[in-house]
Amino acid sequence: MPGRPVEDFSLPSTGGGTFRLSSARGSKLVLYFYPKDNTPGCTTEGMQFRDLHTEFRKAGCEVFGVSRDSLRSHENFKSKMKFPFELLSDAEEKVCSQFGVMKLKNMYGKKVRGIERSTFVIDAKGVLVREWRGVKVPGHAQEVLDFVKTL
Repeated sequence: MPGRPVEDFSLPSTGGGTFRLSSARGSKLVLYFYPKDNTPGCTTEGMQFRDLHTEFRKAGCEVFGVSRDSLRSHENFKSKMKFPFELLSDAEEKVCSQFGVMKLKNMYGKKVRGIERSTFVIDAKGVLVREWRGVKVPGHAQEVLDFVKTL
């Protein structure tokens, strides 16, 4: 919920590390939650964040993608798409639950549980300042960047 501090968490990260929210204090953060590596919408979304990454950095903001995929899947996806940012693996859905992004969705007429495409901006003090839920990919990364530039 915007205006509230985000509870600390840590997740395994591409590049062999562990991302800890509290270690990122002092930088603005974009956490974008996406359903699955190497799927059309998720690839397009990642490419848009990739293409704007330099602008995010100029705005003092780090970008991280989060899904339930394994680190191995993330490493392959990151390498294939040349993402300049890390992907975080939330296989146990701890952070997905913390941000309330797990939803029942319709896939080809069947109900499946998965991540609702969502993006969160956290300020340098660790406070959630903006959220987007049920994201439509076209133009989304630019909208997030435009917001980050106002902080």
